[in-house]
Amino acid sequence: MNSPERKIPVSIAAQTETAHSSTFIIPCLFHRMDKAPMKFPKVTVVLVSAALLFVVWEQTRERPEPVEAGRFTNLSANPVERSVTVDWLVARIPAFCEDAIGQRPGTEAHSNCVAESEARTSSCRRTLDDRFPSVIDSEAAFRDLSITAMNCLVPRSGVVE
Repeated sequence: MNSPERKIPVSIAAQTETAHSSTFIIPCLFHRMDKAPMKFPKVTVVLVSAALLFVVWEQTRERPEPVEAGRFTNLSANPVERSVTVDWLVARIPAFCEDAIGQRPGTEAHSNCVAESEARTSSCRRTLDDRFPSVIDSEAAFRDLSITAMNCLVPRSGVVE
């Protein structure tokens, strides 16, 4: 009453399964290649080209002349932008450190002071941008900006004069 079960050897079953999957997978791969070829990365090319153009432009543009202290003498007649003033103050960090610690450039203490001050420049710039107008047109505003920048860049603790 029970029908006898047919047993297929394992090796034949494995061969049949392998043959079936290889005949099924390979045509699917070829079908996908014909249907959706790789697209040209337009966005990547545009972004890389824009970055290269910016680098070339940055290298070829004229550098502004360095600002000298005389630029800040008559601010009511010749106002100056805050960013120019802050750039001038940041460029004077080594002189501020020499004055603050009382040691000449080249010493370890001076080098540490300059390194710490340069690390604070971005936070000091943000503070100055928030507190002062974009155009400095009076000596009082320049004095306040300079003192605030010096205290932020090279803070003195416990110094009483």
